[in-house]
Amino acid sequence: MLNLNPDTVCLLISKARVFHSKEDVVFPEIPDSPSEDWALQALANHSGDSVFQEFKSTIDDLEPDQQQEVVALMWLGRDEFGVDEWEAALEEARNSWTESTAEYLIGHPQLSDYLLEGLDLLGYSCDS
Repeated sequence: MLNLNPDTVCLLISKARVFHSKEDVVFPEIPDSPSEDWALQALANHSGDSVFQEFKSTIDDLEPDQQQEVVALMWLGRDEFGVDEWEAALEEARNSWTESTAEYLIGHPQLSDYLLEGLDLLGYSCDS
């Protein structure tokens, strides 16, 4: 069902957990869509953070359709779409895609939980 290697998602989960566990990471509010620039503003203070840079690099190295799958996985994991609505989630992610996908994703403090839940709902896991 995924065109994206689940191991890549597991790597993103790991990086997100480390990034969000830092005390100085604060986000003002949850975004409605990836096109909003609030994440860029909130993350400006963290542009030199090596964990954020690794997360961003991993996302930026993905093809746009793979980035869109990560976004759709997050939405699935936070219960905005059901498994039976996976194609609709992908379509919404395609329609909302921007080059700021990494910032949009990392701007969600519960990203790692959402991605893990999304993987689980699609029958994947991060267990070795």
